[in-house]
Amino acid sequence: QVKLVESGGGLVQAGGSLRLSCAASGIAYSINAMGWYRQAPGQQRELVAAITRGGITNYADSVKGRVTISRDNAKMTVHLQMNSLKPEDTAVYYCNADVKYLTGGSEVWGQGTLVTVSS
Repeated sequence: QVKLVESGGGLVQAGGSLRLSCAASGIAYSINAMGWYRQAPGQQRELVAAITRGGITNYADSVKGRVTISRDNAKMTVHLQMNSLKPEDTAVYYCNADVKYLTGGSEVWGQGTLVTVSS
């Protein structure tokens, strides 16, 4: 079964940058779309960015122009480069993957990494 482990979160001042990484491990038939979601305190989890296996990307309006998602299919990794961070970007960021096994598919989540942006 595929597992996802995030890294790269931390405390940064407004205007700063962070790069989040997510590494997948395990055996699967394929890993299709991968993405990053975030959940701020008292808020619902929301999509930040997603990328298909072929590299097509999708961004939330709130992060367009400040965030870039990328992936390495061979290494089973996905990254989120975040620039010009704002206090409202503070949240736990979760990696997500659409995984296909020979027996079926499932959505896999990482444990999350905390991003705190100070004003």
